[in-house]
Amino acid sequence: MEKNLGQKIAIVFAALSYLAAVGCAIGAYMQPGTGYEPIRAALMASVVFFVGSGIVLHVIGTARLKGILSSAPTGDKPDSTG
Repeated sequence: MEKNLGQKIAIVFAALSYLAAVGCAIGAYMQPGTGYEPIRAALMASVVFFVGSGIVLHVIGTARLKGILSSAPTGDKPDSTG
């Protein structure tokens, strides 16, 4: 199935988010042990954020939207008056 432009963009940003998570994890690992705990904690929080964002964007980018985007016309909806 062909993906629309928004899904392709979401996949690209998911990959960038995963790469940012790896970069932050490497940065946290490279920090010296003493006196840099707040920096290490911030980098590890960034890892959690980027991995979560990557998962969400990956799901959006790989979702099957054929039935959602091509919904029934408004005339086919049941009437709620009676």
